[in-house]
Amino acid sequence: MRTPDTGTDAAPGAAVEPPHELPWFDESAGRLIRPFTACGGRTRPTVRLDLLTLVVATGRPIRRRLGPEHAQVLRMCAGQGPTPVAEIAAQVRLPVAVTKVLLADLCELGAVTVNSPVPVGCSLTDRDLLEAVLHGLRARL
Repeated sequence: MRTPDTGTDAAPGAAVEPPHELPWFDESAGRLIRPFTACGGRTRPTVRLDLLTLVVATGRPIRRRLGPEHAQVLRMCAGQGPTPVAEIAAQVRLPVAVTKVLLADLCELGAVTVNSPVPVGCSLTDRDLLEAVLHGLRARL
């Protein structure tokens, strides 16, 4: 098992322990380290991301050693199709702000790509978009 200070050469699909199996995670107490340490104390991502932004692993090899949190996020992205930022944060049990910083790092390394689910030229308050969402919700009921 890897310790939190060793990191990993995270290629997509590389084995990374689930958070509950890592030594810095206690199931009853939660994380044993502060979440902001995962991103070096940075609070803002360098790439614009929102909760609905879809993230996909590119499969490109990473030439830099990644920390365990970066590797865990990358592994989760590689194991699924397009995944929203909110879902990634929930799965890795990190605050959304920290997850966004980690994803921005991975995006800059070319390990993931990000796409907004909102069409270009459309805002989340666009009437046509809201009506399409409402229609989709009604169809599911």
